[in-house]
Amino acid sequence: MVKWEALTAAQQQEVERQMEVIRRGVVEIVPEDELKAKVANAVATGKPLKVKLGLDPSAPDIHVGHTVVLHKLRQFQQLGHDVQLIIGDFTGRIGDPTGKSETRKQLSEEDVKRNAETYQKQIYKLLDPAKTTVYYNSEWLGPMSFAEVVTLSAKVTVARMLERDDFTKRYTTGQPISIHEFFYPLMQGYDSVALESDVELGGTDQKFNLLMGRTLQKEYGKATQAAIMTPLIEGLDGVNKMSKSLGNYIGIDEEPNEIYGKSMSIPDELMPKYYELATDMTNEELQALREGLADGSKHPRDAKMALARTFVRMYHGEEAAAAAEQHFVTVFQKRALPDDIQEAEVNSSDLQDGRIGILKLLTSIGLQPSTSEAKRSVQQGAVRINEEKVEDWSAEIAVAEGDIIQVGKRKFAKLVLR
Repeated sequence: MVKWEALTAAQQQEVERQMEVIRRGVVEIVPEDELKAKVANAVATGKPLKVKLGLDPSAPDIHVGHTVVLHKLRQFQQLGHDVQLIIGDFTGRIGDPTGKSETRKQLSEEDVKRNAETYQKQIYKLLDPAKTTVYYNSEWLGPMSFAEVVTLSAKVTVARMLERDDFTKRYTTGQPISIHEFFYPLMQGYDSVALESDVELGGTDQKFNLLMGRTLQKEYGKATQAAIMTPLIEGLDGVNKMSKSLGNYIGIDEEPNEIYGKSMSIPDELMPKYYELATDMTNEELQALREGLADGSKHPRDAKMALARTFVRMYHGEEAAAAAEQHFVTVFQKRALPDDIQEAEVNSSDLQDGRIGILKLLTSIGLQPSTSEAKRSVQQGAVRINEEKVEDWSAEIAVAEGDIIQVGKRKFAKLVLR
């Protein structure tokens, strides 16, 4: 490592600048002085840091909560460093037990491959492909002999594993813990050994796994990585962590109007956090926003519309962002139906005396993904036909050419009979 005193004044200034960018929106760096030394060495030698992120391809869709760590990776790339993106096709067959109260279902190779391909497509909406190397950890974990696995497992005690909060809770309450679940943090840590990573990123819930990488690198005689923990972001309910299963998420691959409309339901008090962690807003712009919201010179509605537009721009482009904003203003602020309602075909064979069950209608035209979701939306009073609320989920509805079906505030369809 290059000593601080050996750096020029310009190099020292560059190190401080990079550390300021890296610290933004970070909960913890372990250890920070070690990371600063790594950055200093990179600045002095021109050799970029290898910054690792492991992805567990258990689900194919990325939401704004996932992008918090991706934005940090992008910042490292903008600072001149390289990203090691690890698709956990081998670890994904076990499933990360973090935060789980029971053993997770193991994924098939086909599930992992399909999800991984979808991940990569979405990730490059944020990351620079030229500075990103994608690895599959089956490359080094798959060929390991049983003897090598035993050697790996001997590096960590059971007591250390039970320091994990989720394992401790399950153990003390008598919930089963399968032996293979202990191997998840070992394998994630071994990824850092195999790739000789300088830095690893993850959410605060990944701290145990990230520090395991440091432990195993030391055990295998490698330089130890620095671990950076980013915060978990609350979802649209303002309480729980953003999660698709809870329905409080904004998916980056969703339609522009959906992203914009969902963003407008972000609680006011969370806006600065979303701006800081999930957008490309500069520190100076962020400070100005906070001051404006505090002194009243910036209206929360305007700040939220700007945030909604930013999200759509980032994932669909400026033209789509402008169109989504216009759609929102037309439909919600002016209380009018949109001009560009998409047509949806209904087969005459599905009708009986010109009628069709409301749940079948909603799923067949794609306004809801499943019968259970369709039923829930009717029960919540979110379904309208020609602007009249449907209150009975078991109702048989008479439909005609040109009828407007609406679910919630953002989903519309104009019926076409075939």
